[in-house]
Amino acid sequence: MHTWRTELKRLLVLLASTGLVGYLLGDIVFIWFLTLAAYVALNIFQLRRLYRWLTRDHRSNRSDPPESFGLWGDIFDGIYRLQKQERKASEYLENIVNKAQESSAALEMAVIMIDKKDNLDWWNRASEDLLGLKYPGDKSQSITNLIRDPRFAEYFTSENYDQPLQMNAPGDSTRILEFQIALFGEHERLMIVRDITQLHRLELMRKDFVGNVSHELGTPITVIKGYLEAILDNMEGMDVKWQKPMQQMHQQSIRMENIVKDLLLLSSLETKTIAKQQDEVSLHRLLSEIKNDTLHVFEKKQHDFIVDCRQDLQIRGDRGELYSAFSNLASNAAKYTAARGTLIFKAGFSENSFDIEFIDNGIGIEDQHLPRLTERFYRVDVSRSSETGGTGLGLAIVKHILARHDAELIVHSAVGQGSRFICKFPPSRIIEAGAKEVTESTLTENGMSKTEVL
Repeated sequence: MHTWRTELKRLLVLLASTGLVGYLLGDIVFIWFLTLAAYVALNIFQLRRLYRWLTRDHRSNRSDPPESFGLWGDIFDGIYRLQKQERKASEYLENIVNKAQESSAALEMAVIMIDKKDNLDWWNRASEDLLGLKYPGDKSQSITNLIRDPRFAEYFTSENYDQPLQMNAPGDSTRILEFQIALFGEHERLMIVRDITQLHRLELMRKDFVGNVSHELGTPITVIKGYLEAILDNMEGMDVKWQKPMQQMHQQSIRMENIVKDLLLLSSLETKTIAKQQDEVSLHRLLSEIKNDTLHVFEKKQHDFIVDCRQDLQIRGDRGELYSAFSNLASNAAKYTAARGTLIFKAGFSENSFDIEFIDNGIGIEDQHLPRLTERFYRVDVSRSSETGGTGLGLAIVKHILARHDAELIVHSAVGQGSRFICKFPPSRIIEAGAKEVTESTLTENGMSKTEVL
């Protein structure tokens, strides 16, 4: 392989040889001038060959670089090697793209690629069935012009794709579609759409089944529980061997009644929309009430309760639902905290949310159980059911109630160190009574009543 040093040596040897010839002819300068002119002309010729080759359309004509010798030969050979590597890489990538397109074409879900200008770039065959897209007429069309639904436009432009969007298929109200979008590249989007009509119907059937069965079980369980209570009140003449079974039957009937109540509550939370007119609930008063109720239920454990909450804070929501969610978390903390343990109910603003926390120094929960805590009937330890008398639905109820109040549940726990259940509410749901009083007094000074403003 030639190098610049080799080429320089060649030039010096050439100049020495031609200088000797010029010396013999008696005109060294003229001979050197001709030699350098020929050298420059040769390089200009090679540059012209390279330029003409580079200006060709290599997408349609994959021509090889020209042949040469010396340093230019090495340059052309190097270009040829790079060209071969580029061709191999291009063929490899093209093969991957073709396989990806072929595999996505076989999917039953729609796969759509959208460019940075929000226009359709590519889609598979399922997209034509689910969304009615037509090739090539819809190519480079804006996706929001083709799917004319305000909910989709809002979801698409929000760029908040943590949760999928569910809505009716365009032009077909009998089909339910789920849209999921991911950002990639230079603000491009990959959208996946699947038909969840059957899943939606099954979910409705499940909800109806749970609601109906729970409702139907309520009456017979109440009757059984009532008769058992009557028997327990008159056990003096009963054989001793039947007394313990009767007590256990009564305990289990209470547990079954609680399960039915919780299932009915869950069914109601899933089907009933939250009222537009919501309560303004004093947080300190609510947490204090929950503390007193929990203290009464678990009186024998003699827990220390701490309520850390400003008295001027109010939360906007359904008071009954909020009481149910918070009391479930307080009850769980008390159940799994040993006697004379400490329970802290804390509320305050964090960086991006308003947090209501239930902290205990109880037995704690292992990490592998944390993601499944809010599943229905999921238990960290099945043996705990008989010990604590729980239904396994408490945290599922908490999750639903928080979702209805635009909040989420975060759990931190360590075995032997206790647990921390955090309800993260949007700050917009919190009212500071001091600020509210200032606003109302300002309106009064301006001669306007609160009713007039509303």
